[in-house]
Amino acid sequence: MEKMWAGRFQKALDKEADDFNSSIHFDCKMYKQDITGSMKHAAMLAMQNIISDDDCDKITAGLQSILDDLNNGDLAFDMDAEDIHMFVESELTKRIGDVGKRLHTARSRNDQVAVDIRLFLRDETNEIIVLVKKLLAAILVQAKAHKTSILPGYTHLQRAQPITFAHHLLAYAMMFTRDIGRLEDALKRMNYSPLGSCALSGTTYNTNREFVAEALGFDGITLNSIDGVSDRDFCVELMSAYSTIMMHLSRFSEEIILWSSWEFKFIELDDSYTTGSSIMPQKKNPDMAELVRGKTGRVYGNLFTMLTVLKGIPLAYNKDMQEDKECIFDSIDTLKQCLKVFAPMIETMTVLTDNMYSAAQKGFINATDLADYLTKKGMPFRSAYKIVGQIVAFCINNNLVLETMSLEDYNKYSDLFEEDLYKEISLETCVSKRISAGGTGIESVEKQIEYVSTFID
Repeated sequence: MEKMWAGRFQKALDKEADDFNSSIHFDCKMYKQDITGSMKHAAMLAMQNIISDDDCDKITAGLQSILDDLNNGDLAFDMDAEDIHMFVESELTKRIGDVGKRLHTARSRNDQVAVDIRLFLRDETNEIIVLVKKLLAAILVQAKAHKTSILPGYTHLQRAQPITFAHHLLAYAMMFTRDIGRLEDALKRMNYSPLGSCALSGTTYNTNREFVAEALGFDGITLNSIDGVSDRDFCVELMSAYSTIMMHLSRFSEEIILWSSWEFKFIELDDSYTTGSSIMPQKKNPDMAELVRGKTGRVYGNLFTMLTVLKGIPLAYNKDMQEDKECIFDSIDTLKQCLKVFAPMIETMTVLTDNMYSAAQKGFINATDLADYLTKKGMPFRSAYKIVGQIVAFCINNNLVLETMSLEDYNKYSDLFEEDLYKEISLETCVSKRISAGGTGIESVEKQIEYVSTFID
């Protein structure tokens, strides 16, 4: 295929150099956005009397036929084309003749690719938001079912205080609600059209950039033509948001892996989301969670690639910026794949509440409540803290837990202890009396569920 820019050159591009330069094998993903943008551009050219209405109709019909054929599989991408823009323009000219050559009036590939990638990322990110909401819905299914299921909460991976499983799950739900906010914020900043910036300095034609921006669903136009073609901040911002989602998924995956181990056995994953061993018949491996955890590094790497590509580029457009697409496309594909498998994995897992409760009975996780018992009877908290620490040491040395230590032994440490202490340090009481906003008490958990539900209703 002859290059559109071949008039300046006396020799053809070296084959290896041509392959190295070409981006059609990955930017073909943006064919819908490229064709849509071209249709609106043609409509603007006709409205401004830069091309005739008849030429606009022919161009639009030709572009629609290309779009239809690509969607139907009746047209294959020409991998000899330099990029998706040249492929579409060449195919259009084949179909409608020289009229097709008028389409590129008052624009450059620089602003063309800038608008294509914004449109593509807008579409893909909106799909990601839908997938995050589906994950929130899956978390809510389990949270609603386990508002009173008690397990140990951990700090430093040591048993700390009793909580409910719903409370723990909702901590992840809060992370994902913030992720939705980050994506939506990034979309707002990205949603300005660079089309009409041309190569870098605008055009001598009397164009109407605002018309095209509105037609393509943008909130306005980029106000500086150099920035319009060279800005990729939105890629960095979205990839950072994608990486944050993956970080949250990875943390969640780590807990799922721990919970499903025999050492914890708090949950059992459905057979549909586990694999076996080639040699050990007893194994049931949480491979989906492990893969999500592993793929997180891949998305992080793509973000760092994008930052590195941009860090030394002078204004305006440079070919380095072609490297934006493969890394962000890969991040999108990876994130969507992880979200699609994660939500049903959570929704279908079996929660082993008896094992959770049994674990909560160990580790003195009601020690803080015992200290609070003394404090409510007038003892300063630090004094109560010290006494309870001594009681815990006594229990460890005598193979006891706080619930089985006798009142007589308690009174050796303080005469404030009475029979009612046993009710106060029961796991159910420890959970139900945590009435502070955001805590593990039932009313707080129900409010958290109500809040998260607003993101998916």
